[in-house]
Amino acid sequence: MGLADIAAGLSTTTEQDERGVASVDATDRDLADALGSFADDLPCAPAAAAAVAEAYVGGAAVDAAGHDAGVAPITTAKALHRLGFEGLSPVSATGERVLEDYLAGRVSRADARGLLSVSDAEFALATYVATHDPIEGARDVVEGALAADRTASVAKRDALDAAMPDGEP
Repeated sequence: MGLADIAAGLSTTTEQDERGVASVDATDRDLADALGSFADDLPCAPAAAAAVAEAYVGGAAVDAAGHDAGVAPITTAKALHRLGFEGLSPVSATGERVLEDYLAGRVSRADARGLLSVSDAEFALATYVATHDPIEGARDVVEGALAADRTASVAKRDALDAAMPDGEP
């Protein structure tokens, strides 16, 4: 088998996918200040969105993250969605198709909600997620601001670990 045989059936294209440049802003800038430029697109104040994101990244559930920040659970889920966190819609992929039919006017709200078997609040959240895209650039801002916190935490942990005698937990 020669090189021509191996390359048989291969073709080239004249287009390339635009990949862009990945960047993370790991400065010490406060997350609430950094989210200030997205204030008009967020469902709550930037300071509340920052508190929600920090709690959620720290491992809190959506409702707990909102409670700690003084934000209603549905607004918390909306803010996290707008900040680029995934998996916040209360409906499955099949449910999303039903929701698309509702949004296109092919199914009534009552029928769509009945087919989805969700509460009014869950239906409202699913509709919001389907009709509002994540804010462009917000996820990078959140990751950049929280990366600085994680780096500091790791440094503190390592310093504490180095101070502990061998064999101690």
